[in-house]
Amino acid sequence: MAKTPSGKSGGAGTGKNSGARGLTVKVKTAKGRKVSSTRWLQRQLNDPYVKRAQAEGYRGRAAYKIMELDDQVGFLRPGARVVDLGCAPGGWCQVAVPRINALGESRGKPQGRILGVDLQEVPAIPGADIHVLDFMADGADQQVKDWLGGQADVVMSDMAAASTGHQQTDHLRIIALCEAAAALAFDVLAPGGTFVAKVLAGGAEGDMQKLLKQKFTKVENIKPPASRSDSSEKFVVATGFRG
Repeated sequence: MAKTPSGKSGGAGTGKNSGARGLTVKVKTAKGRKVSSTRWLQRQLNDPYVKRAQAEGYRGRAAYKIMELDDQVGFLRPGARVVDLGCAPGGWCQVAVPRINALGESRGKPQGRILGVDLQEVPAIPGADIHVLDFMADGADQQVKDWLGGQADVVMSDMAAASTGHQQTDHLRIIALCEAAAALAFDVLAPGGTFVAKVLAGGAEGDMQKLLKQKFTKVENIKPPASRSDSSEKFVVATGFRG
């Protein structure tokens, strides 16, 4: 299994030795493949974060989003108890493990714990406790606390509903997911805790933002560098849960 990197990391960067002078991979449209699929494949092949994830052993480019969010806000601290909702494929858990000292490798620092839950099975990640769970099912909040051994310090979510291709519909669906994640966070977070979730800019998130501002002392909307510039994706980071 590819090793899990540790420590904080910066942006994607393209130094002097980072590849053959930035050559762009061209992808031809194959028979039976949609033009949109070809564009997606070409974008993936030329994405520096995708290449970096492959080189550094992460399960996806999304790992760098949570890195950059944590570098800016600082919520993945040694000893933290973290819940990763919709954790597949596991990149966010990979990043959290060393930062919260889940393996106890940083002597003299408290050992944290990360619980990942998803509707599908996720391959094991050293230091992470991963379960199959529908977090919107009755009793899911209590189940999470039982697995975690108490309340959480951080609830985070990179979940997104399958795209329909209709921007407003996709926006409403991801906001609904974010609201559901927030509802669980209200039940499992300890006072002072942090909630991190992906949203899409589009206007319907106003009510959710108002609720978060009532529940937390500070609410920020951040678009990390790893989030593609042509995407309306951003992340809400709410800190200081009032309990």
